[in-house]
Formats: sequence, C-alpha cells, structure tokens
Amino acid sequence: MPLWTHAAMPSLAGRTALITGANIGLGFETAAGLAQAGAQVILGTRDTARGEAAAAHIRQRHPSAQVSVERLDLASLAAVADCAGRLTARLERLDILVNNAGVMALPRRQVTANGFEMQFGVNHLGHFALTLRLLTLLRAAPAARVVHLSSLAHRRGRIDFDDPHSLRRYAPWAAYQQSKLAVLLFAMELHRRVEGSTPGRGLRSIPVHPGIAASNLFAAGPGSGRLGLLMPLLDLAFPLFGQTAAAGAQPTLFAAAAPEAQSGCYYGPTGWGERRGPPGPAWIAPQGRDLATAARLWTLSEQATGLTWPIDVTPDVLE
Repeated sequence: MPLWTHAAMPSLAGRTALITGANIGLGFETAAGLAQAGAQVILGTRDTARGEAAAAHIRQRHPSAQVSVERLDLASLAAVADCAGRLTARLERLDILVNNAGVMALPRRQVTANGFEMQFGVNHLGHFALTLRLLTLLRAAPAARVVHLSSLAHRRGRIDFDDPHSLRRYAPWAAYQQSKLAVLLFAMELHRRVEGSTPGRGLRSIPVHPGIAASNLFAAGPGSGRLGLLMPLLDLAFPLFGQTAAAGAQPTLFAAAAPEAQSGCYYGPTGWGERRGPPGPAWIAPQGRDLATAARLWTLSEQATGLTWPIDVTPDVLE
C-alpha cells in the first residue's frame, strides 16, 4: 500500500463526525483534520469549557470549520446514554465515530460511576456503550465508520475474565494493557457482527494505534505518579523515539476517511517498531486475533452495560 499522507484526505463535506476526548492531544488533532476536510465535527468532552476552547482553536486554524461541542463522560453509563439521546434527537445520521478518549496507567486504582476499574471502564466499556447506543445514527449513514484507538500496549495485554476490574490486585500498566486489548477485540468483533448480520450493514469497524505520540495520557497517567520525576528526561528523549500528536493522529484520519481503509484491518505508524511514521497496516498480537476471547469479551461487555446487539435505541431504552 502506498504511503498515505494528510494531503490525500478526500472531501468530507456533508458528513458528520463525533470524536471522543477531542479537546486535547490526538483527539484534538483528529477533530482538526476532519474539520479541515469539510466534515461537521462534534467534540465529545467531559469539560465543555475546554471543548469550546478547542473548538475556537480549530476555527482559528480553519475559519470555515463546522465545529460544535457535546458533553460526554465515558466514566458514567448514564452520561453516555444522555449524550447518545441528545445526538439521536439532533442528528439524522452519524458518518464517523472516533472512539479516541482514554486514560493510561493511573497510579492508583480508580473506579467509574458504575464501579468499573477506570481504564477498562472508560477505554473500553464506555465506548462499547456509546457505539451501540449510536448504532441507529450510524445505520442511517450510507457508509459509516467507527474508528477505535488501541495501542502498542495491547501486545502485552490479556483479558482477566475472573477479575476484569482489578479488585484483587491493581497494576497500572497491566490494567491499561488489558483495556487496549479490549478495544482491539471489540473493534474486530464489531466488524464480524456487521459482516454477518443486517444491523449496521455497510458500517466499517477499524482499529488503529498512534505509535508513541505526544499525548495528555502521559500527564494524566504515569506522569502523575512516581514516574512524574522522570518526565523532563522523557520530554528530551521523546523526539528520538516518538512523534507529535498531529503525526500520531494520522492513522486515525486514514481510518476515518481514506477509501482504501478496510473494515477489520488494523492500522498504525509504519516506521521502526510501529512507533512513528506514516500510517499503514499494523501487527496484531495473537491474543488480539482470538475469536473466542473476543466473543467472551462481548458477552461480558453486554452484561456490564445492559446493552445487547442488535440494539434499537428508543426513548425507553435511554431512561
């Protein structure tokens, strides 16, 4: 596959995109890129004031950008339902959903409003619930795409079905690795379900990873613990093995817009170790290709969120 650059972005005029965690880092750069291509972009963010500031920044970059802000807290299933309900009432269709928001390696175990371990709850279960609740809008688009942000960290992850929320023992990186493996497995299982059934026909489910990219995840996760003392050194070394948030967003933009991006394929940087470079096909660890684990995770996710496939989102469901 020829190397893809942002210059190859097709026009997205007339399409609507929702990006979670869009006020900073990879999410912001993704939103800016989609807005530049002509999409109507919705910034999903917990902090609407920061969201409005990000929207203003995008308009400064691209004066013709169509950008709005929607409050979205992925750490609360009720808040996810509220957001999906507002969007369903407001929009006729949703062409692009980018499940970008996330937390990484929190030094101490934290839980969501529903009692889920925070990383598993936000990175996976919150996006699982959001995607299923927005399925009606996604089905209304002729060729919708759901882009899922996984990570190189999935390669060391495993799903602990006996203790997915780290009740017995919490290890920050293991919890993060589990959550990013879950994101990848969800993306692949969604692809298989779309391919094998009528609901969501034409929908593309595409997982990606940003390599090692500058992100607020470092500050909110490992940078807030003991590793915070090393952050100045990491900042100096980062240009040698990482890339900017704008560069890290390229695989996401490719998956969201490029005609050649295929459902059920995994994309990331193509440089050494997939740490940086232009987007292209990425390697999936064996546990990310395990069909039985993906199906079991889907069942666990349905039980945790109370949502099942296929789902028709009605006002009664959203209460």
